[in-house]
Amino acid sequence: MSAQGVAVLLSWLSCCGSALWRYSSNSPSYHIFSTRSTITLEYEGTSFLEWSVPGTCSVKNKSSPRTELRCSSPGVHTIRPIVVGPDSEEERNLSVQSSHICFLWYYRVISFFHNFTQVIIVWIYDPENADPSEILRNANEPSLNSIILSKQLATLGQKPTIFTSLQRKVYFPESKMKNGTWHISVPMTTDDVLKEIKGNQVAFQDCFIADVLFLLTFPLLTMPEIPDSLPITSPQGSQLILAWATCVLSSVVVVADMETFQTNDSFRTWTRIRVPPNILTDDERHNVSDVNISWDGIFFLINGILYIKTFTAFKRLGRNENLPDGGIMGISSRKWCWARHLLKSKIRSIFAVWTKSELYLGYPLLKFMKIMTTEKLKSLLNISPTDTLTIHNVEYTGHPLEIALLLSYCSAYTVNKKIYVVIYNEDTEQWMNQDFALDVPSDTFVNAHFLYSALPELVLWDKHRVYYCYHNFTETGVIQTPTEFGNLSRLSQNSTIHIIFIDYYGNVVVKMENNIMFYFKANIKDAVKLHAWTNSTLKSAVSMSSSGLMYLIYVFENGTIRPQEYPLRLEAKSVTFNSREKCPYVAFLNNIFSVFFFLDKGQNVSIWTQIVYPENVGLYIVVESYGPNILQETYQVHYEVALGYCTKTMTVTFFQNVNYEAVDDYFKLQHQNTGLLLLHMRPSDSARPCPISQKVFQIAVGCNPHKYIAVKGFNKKECLQHDFFYHIEKSYLRNKPSKNLRVKYNWKEYGCPLRLDFREKFHPLVQLYNENGYVEDVEVNFIVWEIHGRNDYSFNNTMKKSGCLNEAQTWKSMIELNKHLPLEEVWGPEFL
Repeated sequence: MSAQGVAVLLSWLSCCGSALWRYSSNSPSYHIFSTRSTITLEYEGTSFLEWSVPGTCSVKNKSSPRTELRCSSPGVHTIRPIVVGPDSEEERNLSVQSSHICFLWYYRVISFFHNFTQVIIVWIYDPENADPSEILRNANEPSLNSIILSKQLATLGQKPTIFTSLQRKVYFPESKMKNGTWHISVPMTTDDVLKEIKGNQVAFQDCFIADVLFLLTFPLLTMPEIPDSLPITSPQGSQLILAWATCVLSSVVVVADMETFQTNDSFRTWTRIRVPPNILTDDERHNVSDVNISWDGIFFLINGILYIKTFTAFKRLGRNENLPDGGIMGISSRKWCWARHLLKSKIRSIFAVWTKSELYLGYPLLKFMKIMTTEKLKSLLNISPTDTLTIHNVEYTGHPLEIALLLSYCSAYTVNKKIYVVIYNEDTEQWMNQDFALDVPSDTFVNAHFLYSALPELVLWDKHRVYYCYHNFTETGVIQTPTEFGNLSRLSQNSTIHIIFIDYYGNVVVKMENNIMFYFKANIKDAVKLHAWTNSTLKSAVSMSSSGLMYLIYVFENGTIRPQEYPLRLEAKSVTFNSREKCPYVAFLNNIFSVFFFLDKGQNVSIWTQIVYPENVGLYIVVESYGPNILQETYQVHYEVALGYCTKTMTVTFFQNVNYEAVDDYFKLQHQNTGLLLLHMRPSDSARPCPISQKVFQIAVGCNPHKYIAVKGFNKKECLQHDFFYHIEKSYLRNKPSKNLRVKYNWKEYGCPLRLDFREKFHPLVQLYNENGYVEDVEVNFIVWEIHGRNDYSFNNTMKKSGCLNEAQTWKSMIELNKHLPLEEVWGPEFL
């Protein structure tokens, strides 16, 4: 957050509570934190004397609680406020880099609905010399400094380009700059939302521009505040309840005990969500226990009943939507965004609703389906019908097609209960009981979040402890702490766990109700306590920004809400610095530039991965896969040692080796060898200081639904389409009708007719296309048939001239063999 933003925020944060201090920079998300950066220090409290900084750093006013810090040399610098009295404030070890990244891309978006395009206006700005509106991300045009900087770099050859991470598309700016800005037009989309602005490798005064990753979806609208509507809230004194849209992280709903807030831009702007009078009682309006958000609207759970708020109505859901009229225990939606996936049968659900004994899955347009009951689950788990089994909680896994049920089991002879985990695959419709059981007291409620991984991995928590399940439930236990045996409440002044935040990079933050936070990473089994950042009396929540980074949300007593960026990477480095914990490897590299790969027949996918580590450490690269056993793989490993470091390079090639010739059931074999695999490339060992190593991706084995074939030469744009009919002489028709056949030409399906000289032989060239355009010419054999029943055509070669040893299949023989089938189905690959 900018210095100006922090100044406003601190006027709210410093109202009460214990002393603490924090810092900020002008660079969004602390992207630039270097020797060139101005670091703003803020002390919150009444005992401040002065700042203690090392000699390599300088402060603007040493005795001011709010001042500016600059460090002239890179490295880790210990900063601490000196206070009155015997107690001392905690110190931070700020990691300041020496970087040639000095400038950033600024962008704003204008949407045009008449042609469903968005124009992205881009310019370059220097965070250390920018206009306040640019730092606060609400500028409509560049400042004078930014105009000069953008034009100067443009003369040196700089030009921005937008890349889409999911569909790998590229968009270029218009040829001329306009007032120091570039204009780039992109289509509106809901499935290619992750974009990145990249520039050329051009430097100005030894400074480069950082690439920026951002989320751009189809324009979303916040629900309007309707006059005379009433607040809908959680119970008085309760913690914030938060939900965000899975693939649109900037779309968030927060329920507080005085209002409900909604945003589509991570709370840079927001509105209040209220409900019409006379629908809910006052007690019901103030008793929201859960919230969720989807394209259909915002869902509220109140007293076991599900409601939906749309732009036009507030409605109770029940038996008309195939849901129970009461007794609903919770609602859950997907946490990880998989914009693309392969689903062989039906559409996948968008959220789950459950009672103690029934599970319902929700689909678009408010369609619900009951898919399981605890009575059926007892048979699956071999549990006695007299024992008690209830649905304790439901959570979507890291797999795009799976959902996990946490089941509570207790018998008449025990005082504790066991928590079991069962995973359901929406594609195969299989239920898989996991080798896991957690014993907890009967009055304990357990939450869970699955990690962003290929194998099922999750963390669970009650009020005081966090439990881990790594590597498909083969490693389980309690997340440990240096003292108190993992009891986080004892390390946080007897507070209880409020939220656990997990990001795409494997970071895990445990936020307590009094805003103390703990930190660990995926596959790490112990946590450390982070520095105090937020006053203990302030209501706060944790969310994920559009770039996948953590930020904090504060709700104030005056009914307003405000976000604040949180430097998780810097704070984690600070608390682990004195522990001397080191990353076991130096670098982990790969060529995984997409999270989704389609693998069709005859194709393969090759992945290159490299790890560099100190000699004698003994690391290796782990390849984890989860899904049906339908792929084979080959490995090539290259190993070298130089200057005390080892380098292992591994190339993995995934492919299929299925013979479809002369099989009894072609489509059955194809179905059996089609499916979705999740793969994860990671080092064999890791630690908290390690850089990002999470590389999870999908391989969808089967046919891309966006792939299609077309005959070369036909197009749909280079002719005037009109009603065009032609007649086929009755004597040329196979069934010998009594009159000629009148046929209307289908422009939409076939495109413009192809002009040919009737004296020339015609051989159709079939070409393959996908959503990005032409792929390749189809070089395999194919079948051509006449759809209207003509029989006056002939062929250039006979079977004998073509080299056939035996009589091949013909239309005549196949029609005779399959009289019960329509013409377009009598001959196909299943008959070969």
